[in-house]
Amino acid sequence: MDRTDRISEEIKKEISQIIRESIKDPRLPEFVSVTAVRVTKDLRYARVYVSIYGDEEKKKAAIAALTSASGFIRREIGQRISLRYTPEIQFKLDESIEHGMHISKLIEETMGGSGKDSDS
Repeated sequence: MDRTDRISEEIKKEISQIIRESIKDPRLPEFVSVTAVRVTKDLRYARVYVSIYGDEEKKKAAIAALTSASGFIRREIGQRISLRYTPEIQFKLDESIEHGMHISKLIEETMGGSGKDSDS
């Protein structure tokens, strides 16, 4: 694990805690989880991937809330982790969990469909 990976993991842990404990925005649903953080090699930017439970409207509102809180989150990260530069934070929606659930559902439907045919 190289330095940027370690920093990414540390930032992920801290941002998760900040979102859970410090951000009181009504646009943020209860279930927001930070799935990954990718920090650039120069540590200037951190792309934060979040999984948000809810419909498209809730997801857009939650990303807007996180984006508006990014200055506060960056300041908190700067105080909690000693780095020469505190990276600029960009929030991105991580749809991989939902995509995986959709694929599982399709597989289940396909397997269930073929299983019923053999019973008849």
